[in-house]
Amino acid sequence: MSVQNSEAALEEKLPGKSSPMDLGTLPISRLLLQYSIPAIIACVITSAYNIIDSIFIGRGVGAMAIAGLAITFPLMNLVVGFCTIIATGGSAISSIFLGQRNINLATDVVNNVLTMCLIHSVVFGGLAIIFLDPILILFGATPQTIGYAREFMLVILYGTPLSYIFIGLNNLMRATGYPSKAMVSALLSVAVNLVAAPVFIFLLDLGIKGAALATLCGQGAGLVWVLIHFFSKGSFIRFQRKRKWAVWGIMRRIYTIGLAPFLMNITACVVVVFLNKALLGCTEVDGNLAVGAYGIINRAAMFFAMVVFGVSQGMQPILGFNYGAGQWDRVKKTLRIGALVGAGVTVLGTLIVEIFPVQISSMFTTDEQMIQIAKVGYRICFMFFSLVGAQIVIQHYFQSIGRPAWSIFLSLTRQLIFLLPLLSILPGYFGVEGVWLSMAISDLVSFVLAVTVVTVMVRRGNRQFAAGPFPRG
Repeated sequence: MSVQNSEAALEEKLPGKSSPMDLGTLPISRLLLQYSIPAIIACVITSAYNIIDSIFIGRGVGAMAIAGLAITFPLMNLVVGFCTIIATGGSAISSIFLGQRNINLATDVVNNVLTMCLIHSVVFGGLAIIFLDPILILFGATPQTIGYAREFMLVILYGTPLSYIFIGLNNLMRATGYPSKAMVSALLSVAVNLVAAPVFIFLLDLGIKGAALATLCGQGAGLVWVLIHFFSKGSFIRFQRKRKWAVWGIMRRIYTIGLAPFLMNITACVVVVFLNKALLGCTEVDGNLAVGAYGIINRAAMFFAMVVFGVSQGMQPILGFNYGAGQWDRVKKTLRIGALVGAGVTVLGTLIVEIFPVQISSMFTTDEQMIQIAKVGYRICFMFFSLVGAQIVIQHYFQSIGRPAWSIFLSLTRQLIFLLPLLSILPGYFGVEGVWLSMAISDLVSFVLAVTVVTVMVRRGNRQFAAGPFPRG
């Protein structure tokens, strides 16, 4: 089908106010509410589940189980990273293709995403199972925590095909014009999780393994909802047997754009390894308790970061569509509003954590020493957390418009160039507080860099779009 015919089909299939074509016409503020609120709700509920899950583990299994769970964070980031490549890259290019009125290529993206999710899950999930113990030891597991970490991760790894397909297709559902349905699938997943977790952990006495099983049950329920959508003839973008299922040109573009969040996960994985090693090496406190305290701090930080991720996910279809359509003023306005909203979220998070550090820590554990370590950590780690929201939005902006190199650059500089050198220096002078201080300083410096880069690139975009219409690809 030609591009012109694709445009005609798009207009015909997408009548009315619910059409993805509204991404190019409705007011930006209205679109952000329409797309971001469902994404924020889904992200917040998911993050809230992770917090509740940690509370179940901490109070139902023990403090060392919390430390064991913290050890799994880098491996979880690594495993999810191989799925994020597909989910983010597929979402971005499908939105851009819709902006260019190319329905056939947008459909091919959906088919190729499913194929890639299956391949990635089998390959990378299988490798992680084979080398699980060495990986956990590398990430900082001790004899006291490795049993908990292994028990949790084995269940998660065996369920990677289910997880990958759910995450990949749910992101595509939002990007192709169904933000509310994407929210429902996430809420369904969390609801099943919340019901299953206490049953598995307490009633069936499955411990930390029960938490992992509950996670897979929730994702399975969400996947059923997503598959119904993509197999339904009433869905605008859906699986079509006669379209292409494995095209290297599409896969290459998905990999190129998805490389940015993948490297973010990889660097986060590396950083957590160094954080755990630094905390275990501090002699003034029990290293395992310090690792557990970091797990508590990380849960709280991720809760507010997930709200910002929801904003960014809501922005992605708007940015991609309007960039593809050559509507540069709408792209800039979306970025500006999104950055302000993101900053507001992390400012609120900073205030809450600075006022209630003990109360937040006490939700996760009754161990007084861990609570005190986390209290100090909150005070220091969140010094510049108010700036993180805008930095996250800027990083996702470059992904959404198909410019992953800048997103990769901002991610690598924050995690590797800024944070790792600080972790090698400051803990030697300030102990555990030096670990927390390293994180705060890297937040400040990375924010300054992100604002500088996006300012320069927006000015360059002003000149590019003033020269003529955006070329269709």
